[in-house]
Amino acid sequence: MPHVPVDLTFLTNLVVVYGMNLIGATLLAIIGFWIAGAAERTVSRALHASKRMDLTVAGFLASLVKYGLLAVTLVAILQLVGIQATSLIAVLGAASLAIGLALQGTLSNMAAGVMLLLFRPFRIGDHIEVGGKNGVVRDLNFFVTELAGGDNVQILIPNAAVWGQALINYSAYPTRRVEASVTAAPDEDPEAVARDIKAFLRDNPNALDDPAPDVKPAAYAEGGVELAVKAWAPVRQTDALKVELGRYVAERRQGRRSLQPAE
Repeated sequence: MPHVPVDLTFLTNLVVVYGMNLIGATLLAIIGFWIAGAAERTVSRALHASKRMDLTVAGFLASLVKYGLLAVTLVAILQLVGIQATSLIAVLGAASLAIGLALQGTLSNMAAGVMLLLFRPFRIGDHIEVGGKNGVVRDLNFFVTELAGGDNVQILIPNAAVWGQALINYSAYPTRRVEASVTAAPDEDPEAVARDIKAFLRDNPNALDDPAPDVKPAAYAEGGVELAVKAWAPVRQTDALKVELGRYVAERRQGRRSLQPAE
């Protein structure tokens, strides 16, 4: 068998060239990841410093900067090791159809996440109800919306389910209306009872004077006249007003005509 001479010079150059490219690609990856992380933190701090910037949008833009820089880093690494980015893009384009079909649910959640971030039907800290789930929004990313339930239990809802259903945002407006029903006994004057209720609401620090409380007869029966009570309160004081109205109604049924608001 004839002896084939080994070109050590060629092998040495090959190892040196590809070895240097590999070392350079590794250093470039490390530097790229560090720069992307630092840029994300810097953008996040800058956006959070603005009082007009929504926390959800700030997180989205910071993540967008990070992944944009990582994409640039990936292309630079491929060029450094000798892989043409145009060829890789063509291969990825051919494979994207199969990947898209396999990840239909994930992509629909991502698209819904983008729509939620753009149109912002709710913000971090808002109290919402969607898909039968009720809680305070803690986080919104590309794939899921995170809520904290009333008992502080984590609730994760896919974004496609949030975007595709009717959503109730209890925190969207600064005020909310509280409703109750009070029955005036047959021996009571409904107008006097209505004045008594309005006086209670007027003295209650949780009820607003504008819009003014509304107390009107809603139904007439042998047991008396049912009065519909409607009052407005700041959104964060709604629950307190509901509790005090409930106490007022309960104590009226026990024979008390008035109730001082809780301190």
